[in-house]
Amino acid sequence: MASGHIRSVLVTGSNRGIGLQLVKCFLEKPNPPQVVFATCRDPEGARAQELRHLASKHPNLAILQLETTDEASVKAAARKVEARLGGSGLNVVINNAGVMPPCTLESATAKDMLDVYNINLVGPMLVTKELLPLLKKAAHGSNQKGMSCGKAAVINMSTVLGSIEKTPEHYFSFPVVSYRCSKAALNMLTKCQSMGYKDDGILCTAVHPGWVKTELGSEQADLTVEESVCGIMKVLCNLSEKQHGVLVTWEGNVLPW
Repeated sequence: MASGHIRSVLVTGSNRGIGLQLVKCFLEKPNPPQVVFATCRDPEGARAQELRHLASKHPNLAILQLETTDEASVKAAARKVEARLGGSGLNVVINNAGVMPPCTLESATAKDMLDVYNINLVGPMLVTKELLPLLKKAAHGSNQKGMSCGKAAVINMSTVLGSIEKTPEHYFSFPVVSYRCSKAALNMLTKCQSMGYKDDGILCTAVHPGWVKTELGSEQADLTVEESVCGIMKVLCNLSEKQHGVLVTWEGNVLPW
């Protein structure tokens, strides 16, 4: 089932890795969104140079400053999104920004855990909360039946490492305790959002992008960024009620919580 045309999408953490590649793929679609909102902490910094280059070639790309853990920053970005949309709703929010610092049971501190939770869990919660009115507007204004990214959707970038059931399979290879715990919490947030936003017709899905060669995933990873995001884009096009409140892989397979 096709999702229909995505008229607007917002991607957090879009100055590098998976986020940047998602932005590129949306811009390169034969029928691209009317506006792609690419957010990052420092749009004027050296790490956002490639994003700025893209914006010089694509007038439908809007770069926004956004610190996902700062409520004032999130609110300011949401106002800019609303102004740019000019009365239209926002189809898709992709909560991609995240961190995975080294952290074992022996080395973990309270600050380690809380810092990672703040970025990987609280950030997506705040962003979605502030953009919810625009997501509702898109959903309520759509004539599409069912759920899809062409109507309204929240996509939380998660990981198999947040799956409690799968933990015994790869714990010793990737202990990263603070990351695992924060993503398990993000999975719960996704499930809660799927219940809370169901009546508004907003699709809520968590996506595992695979083990990807990024700053976060390292060069030892299995997938290139291009391979992962190509798969994710296909998954987004085919999401429906069947994947509402579910964790799926970049290949579209369902993972256990």
